Amino acid sequence: MTDLKRVDANLIVVLDAILIDRNLTRAGDRIGMTQPAVSGALARLRQQFDDALLVRVGRSYELTPKAAAMQEIVHEAMIEIERTLDVLPTFDPLSSTRRFLISSSDYVLSEITRPLFSLLAEQAPGTSVEFEALPTTQVVSTNDLLRRDLIIVGTGRGVPGTRSSLFTDRFVCIASANNPRIRGGAFTLDDLSELSHVISNFGESTLTHVDEMMSGAGLTVRVAVSVQGFLLVPFMVSGTDLIAYVPERLALRYLDLLNLAIVDTPLSPATLVEAAHWHPSKSADPALKWLVGVLREAAEIVEFPNGDELSA
Repeated sequence: MTDLKRVDANLIVVLDAILIDRNLTRAGDRIGMTQPAVSGALARLRQQFDDALLVRVGRSYELTPKAAAMQEIVHEAMIEIERTLDVLPTFDPLSSTRRFLISSSDYVLSEITRPLFSLLAEQAPGTSVEFEALPTTQVVSTNDLLRRDLIIVGTGRGVPGTRSSLFTDRFVCIASANNPRIRGGAFTLDDLSELSHVISNFGESTLTHVDEMMSGAGLTVRVAVSVQGFLLVPFMVSGTDLIAYVPERLALRYLDLLNLAIVDTPLSPATLVEAAHWHPSKSADPALKWLVGVLREAAEIVEFPNGDELSA
């Protein structure tokens, strides 16, 4: 086991630069160190890891297998160090230049980015947000939460950590408006079983609300197309005999454009509750608390676009 008290954290910065540039001079330029200083740090790193790390091959340098294997891990460690150092006891949105990292589905982005960016421009013009896709592992882990400020995903998916609900939607069945199996605006259970589906895929072995709806009714989905996320699904269904379940807001957005119909089915529609999840160790971060609050404001605009909650 490594004794962390004996590890110079500055060496991680040098190691990250060396792994990226594979050249001592360029690595030094990246982090503001001279080439001899980087060479000295590399010597200490070689001793620490008992490995050459960087070796000359012809006129260039290449990483050793051990160095190549640790490249992603070191880069993620650098991200976490930078994010940790960004955590201040106070947070002033008007003067902050913090960059937040959020993972979410394409559907969440399509709904929340417009109100969110409007609020950020008004309340914290110097901040920025980087979005990335949801982790594609079977289960979102605590490490996934540590590597990001927030992960926005539906509740009931087994995501660890602390969460705050944002907005809700329900799943509806969509089909081409000309689908010949539609009778009286509805599909039967036989239709759902016999027609081919477009399904949303969020990672290997990841069960979705739709999976649970279908299995709860004893139905086996006949999968024709599997796509990542939700946004492509209406386009895959349009003009075909395929069917799919998507969040209702997404369906309504494309009904006229793609000549689709929302079709009633015997299944009770599952409710999607999108929530922001974060690692409990970050709960004391005032910037994160503020971000969650702004996301809740943006979510209210999604949930009640006409201010309906004020008249309820």
